[in-house]
Amino acid sequence: MIREALLMLVALGSLGAVADEGMWSLDSLPAKQLQSLYGFVPDAAWLRHARLASLQFDGNCSASFVSPSGLIMTNHHCVDKCLRTLSAVQKVNYNAKPFVARSQATEVVCPDTEVEQLLSTDDVTEKVRAATKGVAPEKFHDALVAVGNQLEKACVGTEEATIRCDLVDLYHGGQYQVFRYKRFNDIRMVFAPESSIGSFGGDPDNFNFPRFNLDVSFLRAYENGKPAVTPEFFSWRNEGAKGGEVIFVTGHPGGTDRLLTVAELEYQRDHELPRRLQGAAYRRGLLHQLARQSPHLKEIVEDPTHTLENGIKVMRGEHNALLEPRLFERKRQEEQVLRKAIAKDPALAKEVGDPWAEIAAALVKQRPLAERSSLLRITSPVFKVAQYLVRGAAQRTKPEAERLPEYADRSLPDWQRKMAAPTPLFLEIEGPALASGLYLMRDGLGTDDPTVRSILGSKSPDTVAREAVKGTKLADPKVRLALWNGGQAAIEASRDPMILLAKAFESEVLALRKRFETEVEGPRSRASERVAKAYFAVHQRDTYPDATFTLRLSFGKVVGWQRADGVSIEPQTKVGALWERATGEEPYALPPSWLSAKKKLDGATPFNFVTDNDIVGGNSGSPMIDAQRRVVGLAFDGNIESIGGSYWFDETVNRCVGVHPAVVTEALRVVYGSKWLVDELLSTATPLAPN
Repeated sequence: MIREALLMLVALGSLGAVADEGMWSLDSLPAKQLQSLYGFVPDAAWLRHARLASLQFDGNCSASFVSPSGLIMTNHHCVDKCLRTLSAVQKVNYNAKPFVARSQATEVVCPDTEVEQLLSTDDVTEKVRAATKGVAPEKFHDALVAVGNQLEKACVGTEEATIRCDLVDLYHGGQYQVFRYKRFNDIRMVFAPESSIGSFGGDPDNFNFPRFNLDVSFLRAYENGKPAVTPEFFSWRNEGAKGGEVIFVTGHPGGTDRLLTVAELEYQRDHELPRRLQGAAYRRGLLHQLARQSPHLKEIVEDPTHTLENGIKVMRGEHNALLEPRLFERKRQEEQVLRKAIAKDPALAKEVGDPWAEIAAALVKQRPLAERSSLLRITSPVFKVAQYLVRGAAQRTKPEAERLPEYADRSLPDWQRKMAAPTPLFLEIEGPALASGLYLMRDGLGTDDPTVRSILGSKSPDTVAREAVKGTKLADPKVRLALWNGGQAAIEASRDPMILLAKAFESEVLALRKRFETEVEGPRSRASERVAKAYFAVHQRDTYPDATFTLRLSFGKVVGWQRADGVSIEPQTKVGALWERATGEEPYALPPSWLSAKKKLDGATPFNFVTDNDIVGGNSGSPMIDAQRRVVGLAFDGNIESIGGSYWFDETVNRCVGVHPAVVTEALRVVYGSKWLVDELLSTATPLAPN
């Protein structure tokens, strides 16, 4: 009966990945598929080198080593936080001006920036199964957190400063692995272009093509005050890849939902995404309103506005994908075939039960909890700092086993570093941001809601926000650090109005979180494990897991596509065409450095290009490499069709957008006068010797 279902799934086109689809973990590459398509399969030495040369960047992007002296390449938009901090400290606007170190001696520390190198993975599925066996669904989350804390703590040992470990569930509970990372937290800025060329075209060009973005930055990892020694790095191939040649993207895709149940996808389509889009649209309106008030405020909100608009475009694309009847119907058929196959195997049916119904029941409970939680989620940066301080102080009074996982002992040095970092917090925009969140809370929950009354009392949201912002000292990192180090006693003694406001929210927020964990997350996770068991009974785990911001490898080739309107899109742009697109008006205004270098730049230099590699958010900053592990590009975006890649992959239209290596060296040499950095990159250009 399983074989019958297997054949039906093949007919539906759902068994494993086809063509260039897949974000594969390095220990389960589809060797036959790669051999058939490209005649090349990475061996163990190749994969080890790729793993050690690839990096997680600052918790939200990807990156890579591109020299033996710790040189790191990532996207310009991934270093926004560092540039904002350096701008505030040095009193230089690195949004409008480039950062160009003239030598290693002038590279500048990026406060509160960390990159991580994956050292190893360990399959701990059986250990997790043993620790959670027989646990009731409502207790499952707590049991999973407890065993996760034990495994992560044992993995880190006494090396908290240099090692981080994460328990990761793959296939939605079908497999558990501990990922062990080496941490580099002395990261220094080497080069970053102006935002106007780093994100040329702004929101109109975002998720589109053709593109002309120099979305690249270079940093360097240091150890003991010296450039880190990094023998595993990706060498430079300035001419890029040829047509039809295999291109690998190694990076950390943030998350996909291709293995979710139909009920979970329906929940996202009908409830989760509409709610998030509504809130994001409200915040975007606020930011646009602030930007119109003064040039100073416009500069402050430029980066968060870009980030928010990018997120809105992603959510709209995901929602549109879930509204596509053909794709959604295919998902229904796949699930139906799988469930029928399990029903025909009595032993397996008894073991699996009906986890689909359990997940659907949990989602019914999730909706009111999610809606209320979202109304109590205030996005003001200073308020969030106050929440971290209040929560961190309370959590540290508890035994480690009873704390929220993000406040385990191994994480406390990171929190301390974040509080001490001179990351700018702009009080000029805090009042409107805080007030807008309080208005949403009051309008959504009602004036008579007990929590609303306890927080606002007889005051308006504007008054509460104005008083909190006027009286807070949390924009000062010295004050933040003193409160963190002072612990619960310091928080109890504090009369800072932002701290008091955060305390007013805390009991309700934590109570909702606990209910979500016991009533929704635990039952869903327990049921998802059984869905995975059913899935593996048919698929034999011959597909890739959903993305989890862990290291993955995708493969593809340079290729254009045909849009829905019939227009064919060529796969590459060149520098010469940039001047035709540059109108002089935002977001198509070039910085002065590029205007003055126009006659010196080679117009035939490739600029951006597209491939059919399978990527999603989190892959920003991923190196694009050839079979010899040489850099042939830098991933920074996808086309609009790729946004639906959260749920499905269509090789005919999904595209990854990359920066070509030739434009990087051309810009460094001609526009920015950074010959020494070009020399460092090109010095690696010879093919690597086998490991």
